Amino acid sequence: MNRNTEVIVIGGGYAGVMAANRLTARADVTVTLVNPRPVFVERIRLHQQIAGTRDAAVDYGKVLAKGVELVVDTVTRIDAAGRAVQLGVGGTLRYDYLVYAVGSGSADPTVPGAAEFAYPIASVEEAERLRPVLDAAPATAPVTIVGGGPSGIETAAELAEQGRKVTLVCGGDLGPTLHPRGRASVAGRLAALGVTVLDGRGTKVAAVTRDAVRLADGRELPSEVTIWTAGFGVPDLALRSGLSTDALGRLRTDETLTSIDDERILAAGDSAAPSDLPFRMGCQSAVQLGPQAAETVLARLAGTRPAPVSVGFAGTCISLGRRYGIFQVATKDDIAKKQHIGGRPGAKVKEIICWSTVWQLGYEARKPGRHTWWAKDPGRQELLRAKEAEGARTPATAEQAA
Repeated sequence: MNRNTEVIVIGGGYAGVMAANRLTARADVTVTLVNPRPVFVERIRLHQQIAGTRDAAVDYGKVLAKGVELVVDTVTRIDAAGRAVQLGVGGTLRYDYLVYAVGSGSADPTVPGAAEFAYPIASVEEAERLRPVLDAAPATAPVTIVGGGPSGIETAAELAEQGRKVTLVCGGDLGPTLHPRGRASVAGRLAALGVTVLDGRGTKVAAVTRDAVRLADGRELPSEVTIWTAGFGVPDLALRSGLSTDALGRLRTDETLTSIDDERILAAGDSAAPSDLPFRMGCQSAVQLGPQAAETVLARLAGTRPAPVSVGFAGTCISLGRRYGIFQVATKDDIAKKQHIGGRPGAKVKEIICWSTVWQLGYEARKPGRHTWWAKDPGRQELLRAKEAEGARTPATAEQAA
């Protein structure tokens, strides 16, 4: 009797859950999902958990296929040669194929004092650690949020709506991926909420102390609670396991999301770097990359050629408190357009997207393989050709110089 194909998925976020669910399309595949916590975390709601307006945790029973075995543990090492993973509590799990979907977290800040005195918020554990600190701080206590991207904007708006005295230090442009019209809309709403926005040159943080934030231009801001949202990092599991990664630590793959070191290892989500041209980190790309990594496995089991990765974007959604928001329309290759939906309609669009993202996971669990209507970006092939042409020129020049 032929045994089932064993597939391990490391990471139970958006990409990992989608991959695990898609793999259940074949009855002869046994899927094990290894995740450090027993609940799914809606990372796009962590700013609400910090403010106490909503819990970001979702029961895996709502999003994970019944045929997937959930192992609550961490993977400490991948043994590619032995096709096994070592678990934090001890013991190993063996696999025929592995999907690497460990996601991303807070980047280790290099700014003096940031690691000691600032609170990152990229994980549910970090959000839970911050919440009692905010509860203990007086409502008039100055709160400084570092980072002008979506996480920083959403957190600033959420806390300011509760009456907090918030300063948002952007370190550059406010909402750098937004169109100027969308950026103006966000700035207007933050101003209405009383948020002090410091953007442009000179607003990079030079140091963080227990009660202040010092900027590169010499200004010092009083800060009883400093929240750090600047940048994301990737767990170093692949690097520690001897697999090829990019400079940020993402697993390097080809266009089928297969590791350049081992055809039995796939990557998806924030921790994947296909052709060294990774997609924007976030759930919008993760819910597309997860099932595509699974499809590569299924294609190999069927003896067919895996399809190249194809991801398309629709825009960026940012909540601005509970009553306002913005949906910034973008091209399929993730470039902001002039159009955006703001105000209360923007808040409704944001909420619909948050709800529909969890719905997508559950739909894939119930009907694996049916969901194929994501936007696709036809321009990726042009990027690949340009990269290939540049790569062909660069080594030759280097060799001649040598």
